[in-house]
Amino acid sequence: MNAPALTPGLSVLAPHYDALLCDVWGVLHNGLASFPETSEALTRFRQGGGTVVLISNAPRPGVGVGRILDRLGVPRSAYDDIVTSGDVTRGQIAARPGATVFHVGPPRDLPIFSGLDTTLGPLATADYVVCSGLFDDETETPDDYRAMLDEMRARGLDLLCANPDLVVERGDRLIYCAGAIADLYATLGGEVTFAGKPHGPIYDRALERVAALRGAPVPLARVLAVGDSVRTDVTGAARAGVDCLFVTAGIHAEELGGRETPDLAVLARILAADGLMPRAVMRRVVW
Repeated sequence: MNAPALTPGLSVLAPHYDALLCDVWGVLHNGLASFPETSEALTRFRQGGGTVVLISNAPRPGVGVGRILDRLGVPRSAYDDIVTSGDVTRGQIAARPGATVFHVGPPRDLPIFSGLDTTLGPLATADYVVCSGLFDDETETPDDYRAMLDEMRARGLDLLCANPDLVVERGDRLIYCAGAIADLYATLGGEVTFAGKPHGPIYDRALERVAALRGAPVPLARVLAVGDSVRTDVTGAARAGVDCLFVTAGIHAEELGGRETPDLAVLARILAADGLMPRAVMRRVVW
């Protein structure tokens, strides 16, 4: 597989697409600061008649992600709507009314349970487990959860993963996410259901929102997914049947030799290992 060339800007791609399904963390911001040039590019895409639905593996409802984006200075002009893994998780919890759930994750993710017919309880009495992250992602690793996962496996509990990401950027660091715990549980023989990218339900929901916003479904050939993760964004786009714009200055930046001068030959090897090739590659999304 040949090394992909860098596309100079979204303006080159924009005429070929009616809608963008744009990742949030790693593309619009790094957890601490937003990227104004990306917000400008998305705004200009919308001004040209395009629709932008943000698609995030955040384990909380989209309205909460919107408030975070407001605080980080991402303008509402950059997007039409937000669909999150948390939204999909809420739908799956609602499909199991009356159950007792053991929640693995920080208190900030509790809004995924708000207003639903479910009871939060201890692991010993839980019907299943919802994992939205680590209890303390600043200090813990998935290995800290092995004893808990062994107990879950012994009880035959299934795990609903509200954020399939393995890691995410926080400033210049990578921190573990719920997907790392879910993957470990799966290796132990546990049953896992994933709510977000790269799995189908979140793309189905996002495409439904695009259709509603535009008044009709958009052909998949006219939809472009944007993201910085090979595992979730590039793979998810391929599974959904849409093109992908890959951003190098995200979670793969260190593997690729840095945020400013990515080694595209290394990227080609990473993509070839998974049999993937995005439609385009950019360092960051600019117009």
